[in-house]
Amino acid sequence: MAKLQDERIVETAVEARGAERGPTVRNVLVVSLCLVVVAFAVVYFIYFRH
Repeated sequence: MAKLQDERIVETAVEARGAERGPTVRNVLVVSLCLVVVAFAVVYFIYFRH
């Protein structure tokens, strides 16, 4: 909980951020990176492979 200290509001980092970053953020980044790599591989094999 935010505290008033010397006329200033003092909060922890989690309180100031409003939420905790969970594994969901990491999972979205990993999955999206994998999809981009797969998409580039498909484009390469379709257009540039002879």
